[in-house]
Amino acid sequence: MRFIIVGAGRVGLRTARAIRESGHDVVLVERDAEMAARAREEDFEVIEGDGGNEETLLQAGLEEAAALGALTGDLNVNFAACTIANHFGCRTVMRIDEDYREDIYREYVNEVDQVIYPERLGAIVAKNALVGGNIRAIADIEQNLQLVEFTVTESAPMHGYSFSELELPSRAKLLAIGTETESLRIPTPDDTLEVGTQLVILSDSEKMDDVRSLIVGDTGRAALGGV
Repeated sequence: MRFIIVGAGRVGLRTARAIRESGHDVVLVERDAEMAARAREEDFEVIEGDGGNEETLLQAGLEEAAALGALTGDLNVNFAACTIANHFGCRTVMRIDEDYREDIYREYVNEVDQVIYPERLGAIVAKNALVGGNIRAIADIEQNLQLVEFTVTESAPMHGYSFSELELPSRAKLLAIGTETESLRIPTPDDTLEVGTQLVILSDSEKMDDVRSLIVGDTGRAALGGV
């Protein structure tokens, strides 16, 4: 599939790398010549121009794209790009710069399929590192919904229990397990929470501390990660 990323800054370039690593085609739209050159050094296809301009987006292949991510630091450009892409039947993801805008765009703006606020995920990662525990933030799904990987420690209250005995807080769901040497997979009731077991959990942010205390315990050092 083909994806368009508007903005070759920190967020846009990292997203483009992740998409390419997944085996998809990605083109970046960037109006800053220096940023465009940097992206080309990584062998990305780059269209120089205004991402909020229809002609520029068509040049990037909008009519064939599966989705467009408007990831610049300029909200006006992001919204314009999503509005144009929506007109062409393209899925749209828009970066915002203030979390107070999120509910407004989710409720009233039909042209945007998903709103993201990257700074919030960075804050979650930093906070988890400070409070301790083997935690890696993976994704910021919604305003109060995060995807996080926890690693079981010896101090975990559920250490040694089977997954059939694991009772997560409400609004938290276990999606997959793995280890440093084993790929992620769907857990079975007979699997046990051994030290080093990695759990990928989707949770309401308000319940994240409860999940951390249950799986990691209140001691330990954090493993930073995420985007």
